[in-house]
Amino acid sequence: MLWWARRFRDQQAHKALISFLYKQFTTQLAIGVHQSSAHQASSLFPLLEACHRSKSIYEAKKIHQYLLTNNTHIEERWQLFEKLAQVYIACDLVGLARRVFDEIPKPSVILWNLMIRAYAWNGPFQEAIDLYHGMLNAGVRPTKFTFPFVLKACSGLQDVEVGQEIHEQKGTCPNSSTIVAVLPTVAQANALSQGKAIHGYSVRRNFCNDVVLGTGLLDMYAKCQCISYARRIFDILDVRNEICWSAMIGAYVMCDSMRDALALFVEMVCKSGMKPTPVTLGSILRASAKLNDLSIGRQVHCYAIKSGFELDTMVGNTLLSMYAKCGNIDNAARFFAKMMSKDTVSYSAIISGCVQNGYAEEGLLKFHQMQLSGIEPDVPTMVSVLPACSHLAARQHGACAHGYSIVHGFAIDSLISNALIDMYSKCGNLNFARKVFDMMYVRDIISWNAMIVGYGIHGLGVEALSLFNYMNAAGIKPDDVTFIGLLSACSHSGLVTEGKHWFYAMSQNFNIIPRMEHYICMADLLGRAGLLDEAHIFIQRMPFEADVRVWGSLLAACRIHNNIELGEEVSKKIQGLGPEGTGNFVLLSNIYSAVGKWDDAANVRIMQKNQGFKKSPGCSWVEVNGVIHGFVGGDQSHPQSTQIHEKLEELLVGMKRLGYHAESGFVLQDVEEEEKERILLYHSEKLAIAFGILSLSPRKPILVTKNLRVCGDCHAAIKLISLVTKRRITVRDTSRFHHFTDGICNCGDFW
Repeated sequence: MLWWARRFRDQQAHKALISFLYKQFTTQLAIGVHQSSAHQASSLFPLLEACHRSKSIYEAKKIHQYLLTNNTHIEERWQLFEKLAQVYIACDLVGLARRVFDEIPKPSVILWNLMIRAYAWNGPFQEAIDLYHGMLNAGVRPTKFTFPFVLKACSGLQDVEVGQEIHEQKGTCPNSSTIVAVLPTVAQANALSQGKAIHGYSVRRNFCNDVVLGTGLLDMYAKCQCISYARRIFDILDVRNEICWSAMIGAYVMCDSMRDALALFVEMVCKSGMKPTPVTLGSILRASAKLNDLSIGRQVHCYAIKSGFELDTMVGNTLLSMYAKCGNIDNAARFFAKMMSKDTVSYSAIISGCVQNGYAEEGLLKFHQMQLSGIEPDVPTMVSVLPACSHLAARQHGACAHGYSIVHGFAIDSLISNALIDMYSKCGNLNFARKVFDMMYVRDIISWNAMIVGYGIHGLGVEALSLFNYMNAAGIKPDDVTFIGLLSACSHSGLVTEGKHWFYAMSQNFNIIPRMEHYICMADLLGRAGLLDEAHIFIQRMPFEADVRVWGSLLAACRIHNNIELGEEVSKKIQGLGPEGTGNFVLLSNIYSAVGKWDDAANVRIMQKNQGFKKSPGCSWVEVNGVIHGFVGGDQSHPQSTQIHEKLEELLVGMKRLGYHAESGFVLQDVEEEEKERILLYHSEKLAIAFGILSLSPRKPILVTKNLRVCGDCHAAIKLISLVTKRRITVRDTSRFHHFTDGICNCGDFW
C-alpha cells in the first residue's frame, strides 16, 4: 500500500475513534446518565489522547468548552487541562496552550518542557527563556530535556551570555556535555571570541579528546568561517566517528571549499573505511551542485543506490536539487517521479529547478500536484512558485499564491514580500507591487532593489529615482545591484543626465566599483538616446575589455537609429569576440534589411548558419482564466487557430483604415511585399493579443509576455489595435513593459 494511502487510512481510523468516543460521551450527558467525576475523567482521557494523535482540534475545543463550564464537578480537571494543553501544542496553537497552561496550579515538568520547546521552535524565543526562569521560581527541577530547548531559544535570540548563564547551577563547573550544548548557540550568534574562550576552557579541562565535543568545536569554527581552525580540531582527534567525518566535510561545503570536501570524502571512504551517513552524502551532493559537476553527482547517486540511501528522503531531496542546479532538469523530473516519499522540500526543489531552468509552466504544474497530494507548501515553496508566475506573467496564479501566503502567515516573511514585489511588477501590476512594499515591516536591500527595477521596466524612471532618493534619506546603503536597476531605469526613460550622474557617483560617493553590467547599462543609455559616437568612445575607454554584451547594446542602438557604418564596425568587433548567440546576428541582419541590402542580410544569415547558431523562435504567452496559452510565430496549432487568424484579418482592415503599412524591414526573408505582410501579421505577440481579444471581456486588460524583443512593426500595429478595439494592452518583452492605450504606448516609441 502506498505511504499516503496508509497515512490516509490511519487518519480516518483516528477520526472514527474520536467520533465514536465523543458521541458516546455527549450522548451519556444528554440522556442524563449519572457519572462520577472519576468516570467523566476516564471517558475524556482517551478522547483527548485520540485528539492528540490525530490533531483533531474541533473535538479538543469542544472538550475545553465542557471543562470550562463544568469544572466544579471534575476533581481531575487539572490533569485533563494538562492533556488539553498538549493537544494544542501538537496542533501548533501555542497561544491556546499557554492560556490553558496558565490556569493549571502546578504544571508537571513534562508540560513545562513542552511549552518551552514550543516557544523555542516557533517563537517568541524570549517566552521560552521567561518560562525557564518561571520553572525555576516555581521550584520545578529542570530535566536533561529542558536545556536543549532553552538553548535553542538562546540561538534564536543570538544571546550567548544568557545561554552560558543557563548552563551554570551555582557552584558547579560545566562539564563536556554542557560545553556541547552551548556551542550551537555560539555558532548561531557567530560569536567567535566566546567560542575561542570555550575552546580554551575545554583544553584546560582536558575535554578536547572527546569526539562529541571535538565535533561540536569544529562545527562552531566552521559556522564562524574559520575553516583552518576546524580542520586543526579534526586532525588532532584521536578517534573520529562517521559523525565527525561528516561534520568536517559539511564544514568545507559551508565555507565554499568544495574540492577539499570531495578530497576528504574520498579519504573517508577509501582510506579510513568509514561508511558515509545520509548527511555526508547530502553534503557531497551539495558540493557537486555548487561545482556544477554532474559526473560527481551521478557517482554519489550510484553509491546511494548501492548503499540503500537513495530511499532516504533527505538524500533523495538533495539528489533532486543537485540535478536541477546542474541544469539536468530531465533527470531531476525522472528522479522526482520515482521518489517513494515526497515532502515539502522535494516539491520545493523540483519547482525551483523547473523555474531556474526555464520551465516555469512545468513548475506551476508541479505546484498544483503538490496541493492535490495534500502536502502543505511552506515559505521556500512559495518563494519558488512566485518567480514562475513572474516569468509567465501569470497574474491570476500570482494573486492566488499571494492569498495563500497571507492565510498561512507567510506574507510577513521578507523573502515572500520581495518575491511578491517582483511578481506583481512583472505581471504588470505595479500598484500592487508598491502596496506590498509599503506594507512591509522590515525592508532589506532586495526589497528596495526589486521596487526600483519594477519602476524601471515599466518606463517610470522618475519614480525609480525618487524611490532611490527616499532610500538614501532612510539611511539604507545601496549595493551594486541597486545601481544596475537605477541606470537601467534611466536608460528606459531617456534620463541621460541623471544616468551619467549616478554612474560616476556610485564610485565617488558610495565606493562601489562599476562592473560589466553597469557599463552595459551606460552603453545602452547613451545608444538609445542616439549618442552613438559618445557610446562608442565610452566603451573604448572602459578600464577592462568590453564583452559581447556591451558591444551588443551599441549594435542594438545602431539598429534603432539605422547607423549602418558603425553597425558594421561593431559587428566585426563582436565577431572577433564570439557572438554568444543569435541576437547580434539578427541585429546586423535587421540593419541591412531595413535599408534594403538583402544580399548583405543574406550573407549574415549564412554566416550565422555556418557558425551553428539558430534564431530562437518568437514565443508569446497570455493568461486567460488562469490558463496559460502559448503562441509561436505563424502558429496554427492552437484549437482556436482559425478564429484567431480571422480576428487578425479583421484587425488588419481596421488598422489600414488608420494608415497602417507593414514595416517590411523587420522581415528577414527576401520575399514579396504581400508575403512580408502575412509574416508580420502572424508574429507571436499579435496571435496572443488576438486570442486575448476573443477570450477576455472588453473591460479586462490584455497582458502578453514575449521571449524576445518586440519588433518595430508589432509595436506600431499594437498601438493601432488598442485604438481600433478600445482595449488596454500590455506587452512585456525582454527589455521592458509596453502599455498601449488609445493608440499610444507609454514608452514613447523609445525602447
